[in-house]
Amino acid sequence: MKYAIIAAGEGSRLAQEGVQAPKPLVKVNGEQLIDRLIRVFMDNNAEEIVVICNEVMTDVADHLAEVKRMGLNGRSVPLSYVVKSTPSSMHSFFEISRFLGDGKFVLTTVDTIFRENEFAQYVKAFEQVEADGMMGVTDFIDDERPLYVGVEKGMVITGFYDTLDDLTVNTPHPATGSPFISGGIYGLQSSAIETLKRCMERGESRMRNFQRGLIRDGLALKAYPFSKVLDIDHASDIVKAEGFLRSER
Repeated sequence: MKYAIIAAGEGSRLAQEGVQAPKPLVKVNGEQLIDRLIRVFMDNNAEEIVVICNEVMTDVADHLAEVKRMGLNGRSVPLSYVVKSTPSSMHSFFEISRFLGDGKFVLTTVDTIFRENEFAQYVKAFEQVEADGMMGVTDFIDDERPLYVGVEKGMVITGFYDTLDDLTVNTPHPATGSPFISGGIYGLQSSAIETLKRCMERGESRMRNFQRGLIRDGLALKAYPFSKVLDIDHASDIVKAEGFLRSER
C-alpha cells in the first residue's frame, strides 16, 4: 500500500496562538505529527510514503531529508517528498499524484488524528473492498466547516454536502441515524487521479470539490466509520488530541 501526506499548509492559526513549531513538527504526546503518521503508515505495510511540504518552512524539509537518510526510530522509511508551496490542499495532492498512479493509496493531511487500531482495521478493509475508494468518516463533529457525507445502505457514499440540511434532503435513506462527516482520510484507486486532473482543469481547489467530482464521475465510494477523527487547527486542539490518544491505550 502507498500512503501520502499533505503537509504543505503554513499553520497560520497555530502560529497566531503562540505555537512556534511548523504544524508538521508540532508534538502530540511527545511525537511530531509528521513522524506519527509515518510510523503508523510503516506499521501498516507502507511500500512508499509520499509527502509534500511547503518551501517556507525549511525545518520540515530538513526533517524529511533526515528521515529519508536515517530512517525513523531505527526503521528505514521508503520516503519520497516534494518541497513546493501550493495554494490549496487539492493543488498539493496534484503535485504528488505522479507518485500514486499505480494501485491503491491512502491520503491524509498531516494533522489528521485517529486511533491507530481503527486505522489498521480501515486499511485491511480498504485492501479487500471492491470499490474505487473508501473514505474515512465519523459521526463525531468538532469541525468549524464539516463536510457532511451522504451514506446509504451498504455504506455506499451518495454525495458530499456543506450543510446538514443539504445532507438530509439528498439522503432519504441514511445508513445510520447519526450524520457522518468526512474524516479527511482518503483511500483511493489510482483511477481517482483522472478526476483530480479534471478538477484542476476546471479551476477547482478544495478537497471537498474533488470528492464531489468523484461522485460526478461515477466512481463507487464506500464509507468506513471511525469513532473520532480530529484536526489540529488551534492550540487547544493539541490538548484535545493528547487526551483522545491517551484514551486508546
